[in-house]
Amino acid sequence: MDGLAKFFETTGFGLMEPGNAVMIVIGMVFIGLAIVKDYEPLLLLPIGFGMIVGNIPFLESMSLSVYDDGGISDVDQPTNLMNMSVLSMLYAGVKYGLFPPLIFLGIGAMTDFSTMLSNPKLVLLGAAAQVGVFLTVLGALFLGFDANDAGAIGIIGGADGPTAIFLSSRLAPDLLGPIAIAAYSYMALVPVIQPPIMKLLTSRKERLIRMPAPREVSKRERIIFPIAAFLICTLIAPGALVLLGMLFFGNLLKESGVTERLAQTARTAMIDIVTILLGFAVGASTQAQEFLQETSLLIFALGATSFAIATAGGVLFAKFLNLFLKDKINPLLGAAGVSAVPDSARVVQMVGQQEDPQNVLLMHAMAPNVAGVIGSAVAAGVLWSILVGS
Repeated sequence: MDGLAKFFETTGFGLMEPGNAVMIVIGMVFIGLAIVKDYEPLLLLPIGFGMIVGNIPFLESMSLSVYDDGGISDVDQPTNLMNMSVLSMLYAGVKYGLFPPLIFLGIGAMTDFSTMLSNPKLVLLGAAAQVGVFLTVLGALFLGFDANDAGAIGIIGGADGPTAIFLSSRLAPDLLGPIAIAAYSYMALVPVIQPPIMKLLTSRKERLIRMPAPREVSKRERIIFPIAAFLICTLIAPGALVLLGMLFFGNLLKESGVTERLAQTARTAMIDIVTILLGFAVGASTQAQEFLQETSLLIFALGATSFAIATAGGVLFAKFLNLFLKDKINPLLGAAGVSAVPDSARVVQMVGQQEDPQNVLLMHAMAPNVAGVIGSAVAAGVLWSILVGS
């Protein structure tokens, strides 16, 4: 009996704490949302299962968690690979900011900037939506977070998981887990969070506005754009160099017409593999002992506020532009300024067609949507430059 009792103490049942059980249930909820509701299944399913894996208790001497990095926490010191857990090796791609640039490479290879180039004023909607980032930084500072932590938390408002992971790995690695989960959770909940805000801030007449057909963009413009945009954006915000470099490099692979095989690999096999590893590793980092803290709850609250403000900022700025424009913009397009590609653009299409089933807004919504991807990366670069230089 003593032997059985000792064995039970070494099992997950004997080591289970209430927090671990809570996180396992949350992981199951994420999987349910992915399968039943089809909410960002490519993200929520790996994250949800990773949460379950990361919260199975084990003896400390077994070194199985993502935090077992061989006893070396200083990135400037060599890590003892033999003492690292396999999960820690996978998590290194998150911790050291490797996965986000690869995700951006794939996004660039699958993105068509033609709609944005045909109607450049829609770029302003993507820029306006970044107001949520900077207001949330101020809110985080008010709540007592230090400057670096506040900068990392604020980027959640951009609704761009890879950007949030990249910036928090630079500024606030201790908050990387909750920030990543918050960013991806709100990306998945775009169809739930955005429509009420969009309807509250617009009239039916505004939601019925139809957009003119975009002009055809030449191949020369599409080739010049990634080079010119990269130079302009990174000269303004050098901190965005890695993310935007990979984004526009991927787009150049696509648009050049001479590297289709590379572009195809980047937007299919490569981005799929990285998404699987990133989602699973982020989920596995949510060990209850590390994750269920007051700080995490504050981050989730600030993230939700940031995302709501970003959505409202894009919609209100579109209404502001209409005061000066002869050809009015449908204000719903402003909600696509957050960079949850392409879900926020689909939400714009959905809300618009609830008023007029013949109103096609999806193509137009992709313009502020991809501009939001660029805008969130620039915002991250600005925050990183300011905070590192301060």
